[in-house]
Amino acid sequence: MKGVACGAEKVHLVSEVIMKLQKGKRALVTGASSGIGLAFAEALASRGLNLLLAARSGDKLNELAKRLSAEHKIQADVLVVDLGQVGAAKKVYDSVQAKGWTVDLLINNAGFGKWGEFLDFDQATYSQMIQLNINTLVELCHNFLPSLLKNQGLGIINVGSTGSLLPVPYAGVYAATKAFVLSFTDALYGEYASKGPHFMTLCPGGTATQFAEVANAEAAKRRGPSGSSPAAVVADALRAFEAGKPYEVTTHDNYFTTALLPRFLSRKAVIGIVGKVFRKLTGK
Repeated sequence: MKGVACGAEKVHLVSEVIMKLQKGKRALVTGASSGIGLAFAEALASRGLNLLLAARSGDKLNELAKRLSAEHKIQADVLVVDLGQVGAAKKVYDSVQAKGWTVDLLINNAGFGKWGEFLDFDQATYSQMIQLNINTLVELCHNFLPSLLKNQGLGIINVGSTGSLLPVPYAGVYAATKAFVLSFTDALYGEYASKGPHFMTLCPGGTATQFAEVANAEAAKRRGPSGSSPAAVVADALRAFEAGKPYEVTTHDNYFTTALLPRFLSRKAVIGIVGKVFRKLTGK
């Protein structure tokens, strides 16, 4: 491990060991039926990893598993589960245990957001968002981390957002859940990176998925098709994971606006800039 001196102690920051996504390992991908989750499944299958695909869309998952198994000669299994429900993480873990599978790489991709003023959406919507984006993610990490440590697993990729790095008026609850994901994953990295598995937050910006339609259909119409392809986002993510980075902001432009801009402007100024963008986007 590389480290920096801190008094009499040495604080480990970056692993010298490059994490390789070895053929034959098994990855659990949540939200695998579309978008970034689908791109993760395709990219990992092309590298020879076996897959456990979890989402609500049973038909899509079964078709995907069949296709990837045939194309890449891997094992692809399906778990049909609503990860936004209380107890979903335990259901996934119990199913894995019952099958005798070992999960070497956990990719917590499932999540959703809403764009609009805070009072535009009811408490039930926010509760479900927090359940999926935070609670299920934490529970899956807690369930699978012991076996990752015991079996020298590859690690965990938690999908955050560029909203992990900024306050986002008109997407306040969503951005707050993703800020949690970044902080939580950083903490796991700090606690466990020296013990084998790697931990990374993926922070994609605008990506050409159905996310915007779920967030706000009218805003999605105004926005039009935009963003990086899911395949490009995942390619960046896997390169960063193998390089041992604790987080990755996809594309140069996203890194400048989300990671560098707040260093030069006051928080009040950043809130105003981001709020103006999302106010226009949502038509407020």
